[in-house]
Amino acid sequence: MTTLDSPLPADTDRSPVKGWLAVLAVTLGIFALMTSELLPVGLLTPIGSALDVSEGTAGLMVTIPGLVAAVSAPLVTVATARADRRLVLAVLIGIVGAANLASAFATSFAVVLIARFLIGISVGGFWSLAGGIALRLVPERHVARATAVIFGGVETASVLGVPTGTLIGDLSSWRTAFAVVGILGLISLACMVFLMPKVQPERTITFGDLPKVFQSNTAVRVGIAMTFLVITGHFVAYTFVRPILQGDGIDPSMISVLLLTFGVAGICGNFIAGALITKHLRQTVAALAVVLTAGMLLLAVTDNTAFTAGLILVLWGLGYGAVPITFQSWILESAPDATEAASSLYVSMFNLSIALGALFGGLAVDHITTTSVLWIGGTLAILTLLVLGSTGKTKPAAATETT
Repeated sequence: MTTLDSPLPADTDRSPVKGWLAVLAVTLGIFALMTSELLPVGLLTPIGSALDVSEGTAGLMVTIPGLVAAVSAPLVTVATARADRRLVLAVLIGIVGAANLASAFATSFAVVLIARFLIGISVGGFWSLAGGIALRLVPERHVARATAVIFGGVETASVLGVPTGTLIGDLSSWRTAFAVVGILGLISLACMVFLMPKVQPERTITFGDLPKVFQSNTAVRVGIAMTFLVITGHFVAYTFVRPILQGDGIDPSMISVLLLTFGVAGICGNFIAGALITKHLRQTVAALAVVLTAGMLLLAVTDNTAFTAGLILVLWGLGYGAVPITFQSWILESAPDATEAASSLYVSMFNLSIALGALFGGLAVDHITTTSVLWIGGTLAILTLLVLGSTGKTKPAAATETT
């Protein structure tokens, strides 16, 4: 059966060196994108103070790009189906650079939200297209490794982008942090222009393919549902981790260090999950759900010092670091003949969940208590076990029902 997403034959004459330089350019771009999306997490308090909005309202800086990215992932994928991938990716990363620089110089919260809207368009479109770009850049024998490197940009941004941005903000100001990420986006643009070859589209995807893969594939639906629960639960709480820690009396100067600790633990979680998912994918999903829940609830019930908070954030970071690679693998194994369509749905749900987590968390912070987000997040994460249990003991690919 021929599908829109069937793998294309690799060009065996393609230069590995040039191909890997292009892969690194895409990886830098996706790192800049995801860092941009999550940057406000560690800077909510100073941004809110500077622009005279509450911490809950400041959480809209995470909500808006997540919502927009959820919509733009399939829209950009379909709308640019016949366009040179290098051109599309370069335009999207250029928008990110400009939007972050605009945020750095913004004098009102409205300007920041407009910039965040533009970042959402870029995040959704770039991530969806970058997922399968390795096949077009490197020889076939390097495709799996190159794809892992590109998605490593998502992982690294998720676990290191926020603490690094927070550290820059603490040492200078939140405006400097946005400016640095904006410059990083422009550097990524230059790398893509000079290091990537033209990548003409050889596959097309239509809007009709998206509901088709969702409706006909049980394992994809399960993967999307688990992504919703885990990512929403994580960002309900993690978006407001700075005010949570400050509420425990932890010195603001220590928060960037604690977030960096979280990031390092996340990198370790990524490698641990990467070693486990080939043979133990279901067990890895279950374990990360339990670890995430434990981290959030322990932070809620413990009267924390910087040391105890650091230990708990290590646990939480290990769990979250395993999330992107684990769920991406679940989706790809679930739909091996429709990877582009399935990945587009996954990217949409991932970013929608970031947005909903930040939104619900902001409402809880403003109308209940700051620590309530930890209980909400932990509850959502542990519900993943119920969804996972509904699939029985089969692997994702075995659970697929295609027509």
